[in-house]
Amino acid sequence: MDESNRTAEELAQELGRLVKLLQQTGRYDLMLKAISVPVVEQLRIEAARAKLSRLVITKNFRFILADYNKEVTLTPVHKALYILFLNHDEGIEFKDLGDHREELRRLYKMVAPMIDTAKIDDTVSRLTNPIDNAINEKCSRIKAAFADLVDEYTLNYYMISSHTTRHFNSSSRVWFKRLKLITLPRKLVIREYEDTL
Repeated sequence: MDESNRTAEELAQELGRLVKLLQQTGRYDLMLKAISVPVVEQLRIEAARAKLSRLVITKNFRFILADYNKEVTLTPVHKALYILFLNHDEGIEFKDLGDHREELRRLYKMVAPMIDTAKIDDTVSRLTNPIDNAINEKCSRIKAAFADLVDEYTLNYYMISSHTTRHFNSSSRVWFKRLKLITLPRKLVIREYEDTL
């Protein structure tokens, strides 16, 4: 049969058959060589999807991993930044954060109404300044907060991570969008705070 005419399901069945044959011979080394370590890592991340917890953001902006019965400890600025990225499934390039300055400011004020407006404005200016490293520091802290609660494969769904897409324009030039996004399926995000808006 021509490989290009086979469905993904047919290919998966064939792969399963070959895996069983290699298992019977005990040749896990050849299986790993054929699949490659990066693919194995991606499979582990995909396997983690089955045990993802709902992320509940309460009315008072507590972040709860409901199915693990754990709370994610984040400061107000980290919470506001995380909600910003949750609001943008498509992702945001760090260099374009300035386009989201007002939304981030509004979210920060909503999460921490008692914080001085001048401090909020200063923090948001730093986060949206493309030559300031503040955004990287905040994303690292968010990642660390989730890493304290979940395994490394599950973490990939909750952290603000990189996603690169290739674009072609009408000429022969290729350019890349280096988006940052949260890959957690949005059906697992429960925003209780929206009832109070």
